[in-house]
Amino acid sequence: MMVWQAYARVKANKGGAGMDDMDWEYMEKHQYTGIYKLWNRLTSGSYFPKAVKQVAIPKKGGGQRYSGIPTLVDRIAQEVVRAYLERIVEPLFHHSSFGYRPGLNCHQAVQQIVY
Repeated sequence: MMVWQAYARVKANKGGAGMDDMDWEYMEKHQYTGIYKLWNRLTSGSYFPKAVKQVAIPKKGGGQRYSGIPTLVDRIAQEVVRAYLERIVEPLFHHSSFGYRPGLNCHQAVQQIVY
């Protein structure tokens, strides 16, 4: 179930293909076997991510920065892990902690300090 939910969330982001060049069209055609394979590997502990695709992104002031684009399957696996761990660690955060937490942002942190 978590893998299907992660699949839906990643698909909604409409990201591009990684090193394996698997696109969403291919993933749609093979979603049942692909999702089952991913689930099987995640639950058995035999999942290992593939290499990421390095993409150069131009900076405003000139130059470039590099970003890694994971495969679609790796993004789904990352989303499964994120959702699983978030349920465990989110209750442990202090109420005034705002960094990288769902539904919280820096404006809310500033607002808490001001009031």
